[in-house]
Amino acid sequence: MGKPNKMEHPKQGHDDTRKEVGYAFLHGAGLSPDIWNEVIGTLTAPCLALAYPGHDRPEAARHALTLTDYVAELKRQLEAWETERFVLVAHSLGGVPALRLAAELPDRVAGLAAVGAVVPRAGGSFLSALPWPKRLLLSVLLPRTGTRPPASAIRSGLCGDLPPERADVIVRDFSPESVRVYTDRAEAPVPNVPKLYVKLTRDREIAPALQDRMRSNLAPDDVRSLDTGHLPMLGDPRGLGEILRAFRAGLATV
Repeated sequence: MGKPNKMEHPKQGHDDTRKEVGYAFLHGAGLSPDIWNEVIGTLTAPCLALAYPGHDRPEAARHALTLTDYVAELKRQLEAWETERFVLVAHSLGGVPALRLAAELPDRVAGLAAVGAVVPRAGGSFLSALPWPKRLLLSVLLPRTGTRPPASAIRSGLCGDLPPERADVIVRDFSPESVRVYTDRAEAPVPNVPKLYVKLTRDREIAPALQDRMRSNLAPDDVRSLDTGHLPMLGDPRGLGEILRAFRAGLATV
């Protein structure tokens, strides 16, 4: 299984570390936990960047993985983490497993921050959250072609506002997910915890209008905007860090 990126800052004692609310990060499709490093560097609370299963295996070995397999591996990493409560920070595709994790770990999830994330209605799938024409097209294409977009699509969609050298790294390191992560139903409701939606106003992968639909599905307590493309953790890590710090600070008053 993949190795999570664990960053925790020194505390006065073991009990303090356990009791402090941390951040658990879920990245988008094809990326890695390291994508969060610059944001984590702006935070002082315990942080865990979760790793999806199978990214340390050949691509063919990931084909059979289900959404349940993904959630089980993510849950294993969280159960091994000593921080008792945390904000789930879910980016893009990460919004789907985040719903399951919140349902399965209700006593540990203190809040949910959806960053340009897909949030299906009524426990649906990633595909079910998309507009009908795109949903139909992808439901036909994904089983045949897999989940690796062409390099040109990664550059224009995921990396639309990033400099070419950063886009080169994303294209080079892109690791496609299992098809079933897109097609399996989350089978979990929106959690009854404080929620934040971070809208990415220059996103070419999940357009702002589609993000508005995801925000409506989430029914968040707050909405913030960042003037970035699909990867704000690279486009504006400091700005995203400030939003996450403010959300966490407000949990005690919700």
